[in-house]
Amino acid sequence: MTKSIGKTTNPGLRISIADEQLLAVLRENARASTAEIARKLGLSRTTVQNRIERLERGGVIGGYSVRLHEDYARSRIRAHIAITVRPKQMAAVVKALKAMREVQVLYSVSGGHDLIALGVTGGVGEMDELTDRIGLIDGVERTTSSIILSTKFER
Repeated sequence: MTKSIGKTTNPGLRISIADEQLLAVLRENARASTAEIARKLGLSRTTVQNRIERLERGGVIGGYSVRLHEDYARSRIRAHIAITVRPKQMAAVVKALKAMREVQVLYSVSGGHDLIALGVTGGVGEMDELTDRIGLIDGVERTTSSIILSTKFER
């Protein structure tokens, strides 16, 4: 679940080392209080709040999301599904994948495949069903799936 700020990125916005450090702290815990972040960074609360607002307005911070606890995530079947798309079919394939609630993220990539989807289901049978449905999308040439066993770290 992501809360979008809804602003476009400002290409002229300068990102300082302090901004990068602030972003790193927010990636670890976006719910941390301004006071807690200020303590970690050795800045005033006002400075932290102003930097966050500037990064949101500038489109650097595009939203905030929920990161699931690994114990819960392990109860779900997660897989990277590499997808090869037939020429001139990308828009239709992306639209069909976006309609599948089990597809949580879709990346356009270089290399042997065109897209990588993150599929999340409640069990192996459901994942098998999902990969079959993806393979049946008009424009999908082939898929290759890799089940995610665990997350070693996430930022």
